[in-house]
Amino acid sequence: MTQTPASFPDPGLDSQPEPYPTRQPVYVRMPSLLPIVTYSLIGLTVFVYLLQILGTVLIGDSVYGIDFVTYWGARISEAIDAGQVWRLITPVFLHGSLMHIFFNMYALLSVGTLLERHFGHGRFLSMYFLGAFSGNVLSYLFTSGYSVGASTAVFGLIAAEAVFFYQNRELFGAHARSAISNAVFIIVINLFLGLAPNIDTWGHIGGLLGGAIFAWFAGPKWMAIGLPPELSLRDEREPHETLTGALLILLIFGGLAAWRIL
Repeated sequence: MTQTPASFPDPGLDSQPEPYPTRQPVYVRMPSLLPIVTYSLIGLTVFVYLLQILGTVLIGDSVYGIDFVTYWGARISEAIDAGQVWRLITPVFLHGSLMHIFFNMYALLSVGTLLERHFGHGRFLSMYFLGAFSGNVLSYLFTSGYSVGASTAVFGLIAAEAVFFYQNRELFGAHARSAISNAVFIIVINLFLGLAPNIDTWGHIGGLLGGAIFAWFAGPKWMAIGLPPELSLRDEREPHETLTGALLILLIFGGLAAWRIL
């Protein structure tokens, strides 16, 4: 009888390296704030525009050929020279036509809902009005006649969006590059269109500068924390840095306005 020898495992088999573990997707929980400030700004601006229309229907135009709401709130440089400094803010709520307010509010809705979620309600509201202020200051310095519109603040938001994604580019990756390119494209196209008559280009430039300065010093700098596969975000920006960004804009543009007034 032929006997089959017993089989023994090859000792080399146990020493083979383990296969590489498969990569698991990592999820980062993004801020989910309801953009109530953006919605409130849109609602208030539309309400003021309705007052403009109502004033024209019931009272008629003022001596400048504009409605009385616009007359008391527009950026009119001679009136600011006389001490009516509220006109460096109030033009953000006024608009010259239905198409004017439609495009500005559409832009505010598109950009504002994203930025408010990242910046938070308070910082977003501050950024909106600081962009409007810086835009109206440059318009006051270099433009005659009068001007109205939320585009000063909207340009500030677009610039802030570009700065935000640049400072957080490691977190957002390819999406950051796409967002920055899109923001720059919008800025260039609108500045080119601003060469047309009746467009307040200086107001747009001032808004861009104000929004960029605020976002650079006060915008959120996110850090992913937690354990994979699900991470959350923590803002590394200190509260005093936010205050520094706001004070810097007030110092620069407020100083320019005061220099002309005084």
